[in-house]
Amino acid sequence: MTTYTNPVTTYTNPILNADWSDPDVLRVGDDFYLTASSFGRVPGLPLLHSRDLVNWTLIGHALERLEPAAEFRTPRHDCGVWAPSLRHHADRFWIFWGDPDQGIYQVNAPGIRGPWTRPHLVKAGKGLIDPCPLWDEETGEAYLVHAWAKSRSGVKNRLTGHRMHPDGTELLDEGKVIVDGDRIPGWFTLEGPKLYQHDGWFWILAPAGGVETGWQGAFRSRGFFGPYEERIVLEQRDTDINGPHQGGWVRTPAGEDWFVHFQQRGAYGRVVHLQPMRWAADGWPVLGADGAPVAVHRNPALPPQSPAAPATDDNFPGGRYGRQWQWTANPREGWSTQHSADGLRLTCVRSDDMHDLRRLANVLTQRLPGTPATVEVELRLDSEESGARAGLAVLGDAFGWIGLQRDGEGAVFLVHRFAEPVAERERDAAHPRLAPEGRARLRVEITPGARCHFSYDVGDGWTPSGPVFAATPWRWVGALLGLFALAPTGQGHAGAATFSRFRVTTS
Repeated sequence: MTTYTNPVTTYTNPILNADWSDPDVLRVGDDFYLTASSFGRVPGLPLLHSRDLVNWTLIGHALERLEPAAEFRTPRHDCGVWAPSLRHHADRFWIFWGDPDQGIYQVNAPGIRGPWTRPHLVKAGKGLIDPCPLWDEETGEAYLVHAWAKSRSGVKNRLTGHRMHPDGTELLDEGKVIVDGDRIPGWFTLEGPKLYQHDGWFWILAPAGGVETGWQGAFRSRGFFGPYEERIVLEQRDTDINGPHQGGWVRTPAGEDWFVHFQQRGAYGRVVHLQPMRWAADGWPVLGADGAPVAVHRNPALPPQSPAAPATDDNFPGGRYGRQWQWTANPREGWSTQHSADGLRLTCVRSDDMHDLRRLANVLTQRLPGTPATVEVELRLDSEESGARAGLAVLGDAFGWIGLQRDGEGAVFLVHRFAEPVAERERDAAHPRLAPEGRARLRVEITPGARCHFSYDVGDGWTPSGPVFAATPWRWVGALLGLFALAPTGQGHAGAATFSRFRVTTS
């Protein structure tokens, strides 16, 4: 067994300090991969890579468009891809996920970077969520377990097991409840199962108790269909890590065991933690520090890796945006255009929903950073259309944005607007100010509690704008940073806006 000594001997949780919801993790050879829920954003199913389980980079997405396409022409922020499972079998990568309104889907590929197949509906139905497959390499049997969304099915707190065709295309039976949380004293909202085999047992690692206050459970049985015995293996206790909730187990080449899970943090979404894991003498897993989550721990015994994190900054070379960006629904041709210089050129898309960014599909977003940060971007409004606008937004159940708008006289103004969660229309957060050159630098300073302070520079230095705005999540999705360009309904091309030098500086 080889032991490595990293220059930095410890890591600090969270290892991914942004909304990488419902993570699942996998090792193939010396490489670790992670995917997460992407809900209604496109592209979906993010793919992250690491060599040390601490430093992660975003290498792509497995889902180019959401299906059925007609269902995602407009934003459905909390729908779409829920709680995927990432596996490797028969020399292919597999991802299964539940769409609570459609059923259980899967995609697969010969390599992590694809090409990935189009989504295949394994089982249609309402409320089928959190699926996880398992191929028994000894018997050739294949299985799948999933949970239930009460909002769609009227059922919750149960895990249902199926036999699955080994090619992953269909389920071979109607399913059987293999764990009924209602029969376990004190357990509720059992969900997010991950299925494994270890030491002669079938194992299901699944959380319960709700994302903010719950715990992580383990279930084991000698046969897939049960009966299962249960144990709580990770809970908050007297730590600051609430939840801790839903994730996956991975073993390193050296035989160390680790568990990746999320912590719910309000507007910041679900950030990702790494916990040590070991198997006790009685055969049960022990997570964290004897069942309590750790904030700081020694690094895994893996080759040292340079510090890394998913990208946030973007110069938009040739008009292309980086992998960190996602649209709020399936994109259409012409929303962004490539060109010979740097800068993101967004078309001013005509819409009768200009008053509410939450309804717009053509908002290009990335995750809100989980630590205090300053976000800056430069904007030029190229459209001559009266009412055309573009800006930088903090988008959630409430939203705020700052940017430029052209009036009926042809002048361009710096505007700052917001909408509360219950509001159907935005309103001014500050008085408009003339932007003589049609350009502005825009800034959002995000302080603890996801409190956002907007400011701008139209040529005479940074000027604060409006009162503080408290970012809010949607029901399941953390707040997002967004760039957009819009124009009123009408005929013909409405021009464009150009964004450049997008920067996120954390403190």
